[in-house]
Amino acid sequence: MLVFINTPIDSIEFNGNRVFVKRDDLLHKEFSGNKARKFAYFLNNEFPGVSRLVGYGSPVANSLYSMSALAKLNGWQLDFYTDHIAAQVLNSEKGNYVEAVANGANVIDLSLVVDRQNRSCREYIEQVVLPADNQALFVPEGGRCLYAREGVHQLAKEISDWYSLSQLTELTVFLPSGTGTTAVFLSEYFSLNAPAICVKTCACVGDENYLSQQFSELISDPSLHPQVVKTDKKYHFGKLYREFYQIWQKVAEQGIEFELLYDPKGWMCVEKLFSDTEDVNILYIHQGGLLGNATMLPRYQRKYPTT
Repeated sequence: MLVFINTPIDSIEFNGNRVFVKRDDLLHKEFSGNKARKFAYFLNNEFPGVSRLVGYGSPVANSLYSMSALAKLNGWQLDFYTDHIAAQVLNSEKGNYVEAVANGANVIDLSLVVDRQNRSCREYIEQVVLPADNQALFVPEGGRCLYAREGVHQLAKEISDWYSLSQLTELTVFLPSGTGTTAVFLSEYFSLNAPAICVKTCACVGDENYLSQQFSELISDPSLHPQVVKTDKKYHFGKLYREFYQIWQKVAEQGIEFELLYDPKGWMCVEKLFSDTEDVNILYIHQGGLLGNATMLPRYQRKYPTT
C-alpha cells in the first residue's frame, strides 16, 4: 500500500489577505494532487485478475499522467483513449503526455482507429474494448466515480483535523473544478462531520449548470453540494487569457507555483470572495498538475510576451 503524507498547510498573502494553501502538490513524488486523492482507492485495495487500466481524455490532461503513475505502481498496463493527438503534442519533449508514455502508457488516438464508427471515447471503450477484456479496470474521465470518495474524504479529514487546532471560527475551502468530483465529496464530508467548514468552487470545463449536474450524478442530495462561485466574465476552457496569466504570476510571486489550466480562474474567484466578504478565512487546495505547465507556460509566453 502506498502511504500518502498528510500534506502541509502553508499561507500566502493575496491582495492584502492571508490565504491558507493545502499543499497537495507535495502529496507524493510520482502521484500528487487531486487525481492522487481520487485514485487512492485503487492503491489501497486489491484487484485480483486486473492487468490493464483503461481510461480516456485529453492527451495533455493531468489525469493521463496520474493514471500512468497509478498503473506503474500497481504493475498494470495503461491504455488511454483520446479523440486526437496533435502533432505538437507528439513532438513535445516534456509535459503530461511525454511523462505518461515514459511510464509505459499506451495512448491511443481514436481518429486513427478504423472501427471507431463515430463513437465517443467512452462509447468505444464500453462497446468495443471492455467486452473483449475481463482483466481491464475502467476509470471514467478525470476519475469521476464513487471510488473517488475514499481518498477525498481522507483529504477532508486532514483539513478538519487542522481546522480543529487552528482556533478559527469558520473556514471556506476553495478549489476550482473540472468534473467537480473532489469538491462534492469534500462538501459531503464537511456537511456531515464539520459544518463550520464550507466548500466553494468554480466551473472551469463547463458552466455552472454542467457542474451542478456532475454533482447530482455522484450525490443526489443538493444540500451536500458545494457553492459554485461565478466570475463576471465567461471563460472558455483551455483558452489563453491575459488576466489568467497575470493573476497566475501574482500568486507565483508569493513563492508557490500553481498550474495554468484551472488555478487562474480559481484565484480570480478567491479575489471575488474577498471583495464580496470582508472577513473570510480561505483555504485553497493546491491540486497539483504542475507537469502541465511545461507546455502551457510557453504558450502564454508566446501570446503575451510583455505581460
